[in-house]
Amino acid sequence: MIKTGFSKNISVKYSEMDCRLALKPSALLNFLQDMASDNAEMLGFGYSFITKKNLMWFLLKYHMEFTDYPVSVYDLTLKTEPRGYAKLFAYRDFELYNGEKCLGRAASLWSLVNTDTKSLTPVGTALDNPNMPLHEKRADDLNFEKIPEIEKVDSEKVFDIRYEDIDVNQHVNNGNYIIWALEPLEFDFRCRHKIKNLDIVFKKEIKYGHKILAQIEFKDSLKTIHNVKNADTGEDLCHVQIEWTKYE
Repeated sequence: MIKTGFSKNISVKYSEMDCRLALKPSALLNFLQDMASDNAEMLGFGYSFITKKNLMWFLLKYHMEFTDYPVSVYDLTLKTEPRGYAKLFAYRDFELYNGEKCLGRAASLWSLVNTDTKSLTPVGTALDNPNMPLHEKRADDLNFEKIPEIEKVDSEKVFDIRYEDIDVNQHVNNGNYIIWALEPLEFDFRCRHKIKNLDIVFKKEIKYGHKILAQIEFKDSLKTIHNVKNADTGEDLCHVQIEWTKYE
């Protein structure tokens, strides 16, 4: 659990909920990314600091576990804590609360990329910041799951990248990948199920002008594997694994 960190209260808008009043996964990813960005700025290794060194943060993966996915939750409290670095990677944890009730936890993994060479940069060397110490494991740490390959495509869709999908790095915003990944699911399935556990791995960025192919395989009735590809090149962009639970 988070010991010390940054906390923020969020009023969830109807535009950030789906037809069951569940928090949209894309809104959740945007909340977490904005939270991480704000906290990094406060601690001296955010956007305004690293861009002067021709560096950018890139999110690599999330593992999320929900005891109660946010549904009809209008007041959400997010907590985050940077967990330090190990060589080329930095760790950050999140927790979601409604009042005193913890709804879920998330672990994330990040890298620093040199914008000139496109190569990974050792975090400790690049930052030399006491707020980014060496990573130390805790007994209750969440573990990143290995996402299996899709063996059989049960559903797929193709999308165009819109101007609105592009972020400040001129790449597609991370929140869009989960939208594409989930879209091939049938409407009735989404209406009957909410997320229990979520793993997402960002493999490669993509820019405006390409098409997206999203594919899904049902491993069983409550577990799905998702692959988001560059439809033009066939390159994997994002892998997702979700364990679902039914609405009561």
